[in-house]
Amino acid sequence: MVAILDAIQDGKLDATVKVVMSNKATAGGLELARERGLRTVFLDPKLFAQEANPREAYDVAVVQALQEHGVECVALAGYMRIVTPALIRMFPSMILNIHPSLLPAFPGLHAQRQALEWGAKVSGCSVHFVTEGVDEGPIISQKAVPIHEEDTEETLAARILEQEHQLYPQALQLMAQKRLQVKGRTVRILQ
Repeated sequence: MVAILDAIQDGKLDATVKVVMSNKATAGGLELARERGLRTVFLDPKLFAQEANPREAYDVAVVQALQEHGVECVALAGYMRIVTPALIRMFPSMILNIHPSLLPAFPGLHAQRQALEWGAKVSGCSVHFVTEGVDEGPIISQKAVPIHEEDTEETLAARILEQEHQLYPQALQLMAQKRLQVKGRTVRILQ
């Protein structure tokens, strides 16, 4: 999130952050957003525990909050919660996520660990549209990061994170410029 905010501040990303939301009251992103004078919303998932479908009820409330703030595009940044169709349907091809692997390889949690366990020689990061499948959405952009023999999960994660901080704002800029065209599973970048 900080890389996105910095890119906006530095004029590298033509976007306005309408609101920063989290499902965790103590999320560092909320505090950083407040420090920068941005609107923040904490939405407690526990408030929806008694609903027939708590996850979907939560996402309906997220949609309402996003709409109240005039959000047009959603950038998941440090949001470690699987979103439901209720949210995806309201923002079709307008929710982006970044993942620390070269998708479709190593989706889900612990992507760096998976890459090391499989003996992969290259990892990286991917920005993709969010769909109903976990880390299965159409890929917007990717950046490769070589895996060194001495790498640990932590060292690999740190090198990938450096690339994520560059790649995510770049992908969001393409979105802001309306240069992304989705056809099935393929994203075409328009000139």
